[in-house]
Amino acid sequence: MKRLRIDFPQKDFFVSVFGRDAYVVGGTVRDRILYGKAVAEQDVDLLVTGLGYDEIESRLRGHGKTDTVGKSFAVIKFSRRGRTFDIALPRRDRKKEGGAHGHRDIEVQSGPEVTLEEDLGRRDFTCNSIAVRLADGAVVDPHRGLEAIAGRRIAMTSPASFSDDPLRVLRAARFASSHDFAVNKAIYAKARKVPLGGLSAERVADELLRLLLESPRPSLGLQEYLRLTVLDQLFPELAVLALTIQDALFHPESDEQGHHSVWAHTLITVDIAAKLARQQRLDEPRALALLLAALLHDCGKAVTTAWEFKRGRMTVTSPLHDSRGVKLAGGLLERLRIETRQGFPLRRIVLKLIQQHHRIFELYRNRGEITFRAVARAVKDMDGEDRLLLLLDFADRRSRAARPLAFRKPDAIARWFSERKEEYRISQETIRPLILGRDLLALGVPAGRQMGVHLKRLYDLQLDGAFRTREQGLAIFRAGRRQKEGESK
Repeated sequence: MKRLRIDFPQKDFFVSVFGRDAYVVGGTVRDRILYGKAVAEQDVDLLVTGLGYDEIESRLRGHGKTDTVGKSFAVIKFSRRGRTFDIALPRRDRKKEGGAHGHRDIEVQSGPEVTLEEDLGRRDFTCNSIAVRLADGAVVDPHRGLEAIAGRRIAMTSPASFSDDPLRVLRAARFASSHDFAVNKAIYAKARKVPLGGLSAERVADELLRLLLESPRPSLGLQEYLRLTVLDQLFPELAVLALTIQDALFHPESDEQGHHSVWAHTLITVDIAAKLARQQRLDEPRALALLLAALLHDCGKAVTTAWEFKRGRMTVTSPLHDSRGVKLAGGLLERLRIETRQGFPLRRIVLKLIQQHHRIFELYRNRGEITFRAVARAVKDMDGEDRLLLLLDFADRRSRAARPLAFRKPDAIARWFSERKEEYRISQETIRPLILGRDLLALGVPAGRQMGVHLKRLYDLQLDGAFRTREQGLAIFRAGRRQKEGESK
C-alpha cells in the first residue's frame, strides 16, 4: 500500500480522538502531491469514517467549539486553538427525483454505514478522489487519482453521476487553469448535455472570481469555458467575442486556428492583467477589478464592429465600443450579483475602467497639449483608482506584442502618466473639492440648487488649475459675485 505523510500542527490531536478512522481527503491530498508543500491548518479537509454525526460531535466536545451549521451536508465545523476545521462524514449524493440541475436538488445520505470508498466515488474528479489515513499515511485511491495527477489531467470520477452537480463543469475549467491540467475529452461530450441555468448567481460568480484570482494564466480556464459551453450558457456577452473579428494589422494576436478574434485578444489581456496584479501586489478587490475589466473591456465590440473604408483600405472598426461595453458588462455583473468586495466598490470601478480603458493612451498620444487639467480629470473620473486604469491600458496594448507576457514592468506610456501626476502633484487627496457648501453658506449663499451650481463651477475651476487653495477659490468666487452685482446695476 502506498503511503503519503501529511503533517499539520494539530494532526496528533485528531489521531488521538479518532484513531485509524480519521482521513485527509480531496484537494488537500491533491495539492500535497502536486506541490509537495507543507499543509496549512486552514487548508485541511478531514473525514471521519465509521461514526455517526452525534458521536463525532460528542468526541470533540470539551476539546474546542463545535458548530452544527453544516449538518445537512454532513459537516461539523470544529474550532480549536484559533483554527476552524471542517470535519465531514462519508456521504452519498443522489439527485432528487424530478429535481432541476442545481445544488439544492442533491439529496445527501450520510452515516457510519457509508464507506470511505463510496464517499470518494461521489466526488467530481479522480484527482480529488484520494484519501490519506492520518494515523499511518496509507493512501486510498480507488479511482486512480494518483495517475491523473502524475499525468496532469482532469477525469470524471463517475461519468454516470457527473451531471448531477452542474457546478462540476465550471470547476473543471478552474482546476485546468489553476493547476495547468488537461481536460479529458469525455468531459466535453458530457458537458454539452449539462444545463447550467439552474446554478445560482452566487455560485457562478464565485467560480469565475476564483478562476481569475487563483490562476497564473486565467486564459486557460476561460478557454475551457468556451469548450465546455459555459460561455454559451452563462456568459453570452463573452461567447460572441469568439466570432467577432478584429483588424489584423492593429491586432496581430490570434487564436490557435489563426483567427484574429476579440476573444483571442481578451484572453491575452487577462493573462497580462494577472501578471500585473501579482507584480504590483494588488489587494484582492483591486486585483479582481483589474481582471474583470480586462475580461470585459472589449465586450462592446460584438455590437459595434463593422467594416469601414479608412486610411485607403477596408478596416475593421468598433466605434463607441467602450460605452456600449459598459452597458453589456453592467448587465452581466448585475446578473451575477457582483457589487462590492471587502467594502471595495468592485462593480462601479470595473465599469469605470471599461468606459475609460483608452484614456491613458489618448492622453499620451496628445501629450504635447496635455496640462494639469487633463491629468487631474483622469484621476478624478476614476475615483482615485487611476493606477488600475494605467495597468489596464498597458495590458490592452501589450497584448499585441509577439511575446506579450515577457515584460518586467509597465512601459514608457505608463511611466509618462505617472510622471505627469507627480509633476502636477495630483492625487486623490489633492483633487478633493477645496470649496464646500459650508464655505458658501458663510458668504450668505442659501442652500439649494443654485449653491450646487456654484460648487460645481468652483470644482471645475479647481480641476482646471485656476486655484490651489481654499482661500484662492473663495477669492475667485467673491470676485465673480462682485462683477455680477456690478453688471446688474
